[in-house]
Amino acid sequence: MSAKRILLVEDERHLAEGIMLNLEAEGFETVWAADGKSALEHYHQARFDLILLDIMLPGIDGLEVCRRIRSEFGWVPIMFLTARDRLDDKKEGLAIGADDYITKPFDIEELILRMKGIFRRQAWLVSEEKSSSTYEFPGGTINFKEFTANTPLGRFRLSNKECLLLKLFTEHAGEVLSRNMILDGVWGYNAYPSTRTVDNFILRFRKYFEPDPSKPIYFHTEFGTGYRFTPRGDTLDD
Repeated sequence: MSAKRILLVEDERHLAEGIMLNLEAEGFETVWAADGKSALEHYHQARFDLILLDIMLPGIDGLEVCRRIRSEFGWVPIMFLTARDRLDDKKEGLAIGADDYITKPFDIEELILRMKGIFRRQAWLVSEEKSSSTYEFPGGTINFKEFTANTPLGRFRLSNKECLLLKLFTEHAGEVLSRNMILDGVWGYNAYPSTRTVDNFILRFRKYFEPDPSKPIYFHTEFGTGYRFTPRGDTLDD
């Protein structure tokens, strides 16, 4: 198996060199970019398994780098590395498509553990051990490898998190998924969004798949408990 390729975007040379040294000792192949412009150039020139992305960068900042990658339907996992510890910054990073967020100064072992957690979730997403690469139900067809959904309303591009959450629902069809189960399965260790963030994903799924989003028959909110996916279509109190 080839080594995972990491794009490290960090403007502090000494910090970048230390991170690269530790990642390479773990068997990762790393490429360094010192600013947002060169990060985007590297991203467009080669394939990466993960981007470690600082927010405070000269020129194009990390949030804008993430926005541009996601706007191109690039679903490579992104983890923010930043000195910022404000809750709003974390929420913004996750909202625009980041997979995790770690605040400087951080322990390198924690960084590596969280990177491996991202890789496990990505491997689960494309795994065919429990389900095929596609899932069909009356509301549409989900392709977990192409990150798409075909529905009566048309074809939708899905984000990485949308695919992860949909796979979790399809593997537990008919079950009530608690908020903690969703957070652990989709966002992972210590990168938790707010309850409202999860609600917004449910609203998106209703837009994609429901005949009438105001009267859902597939994606239900179980108030005080969690969420339920009913692939055959059930009318529940929502």
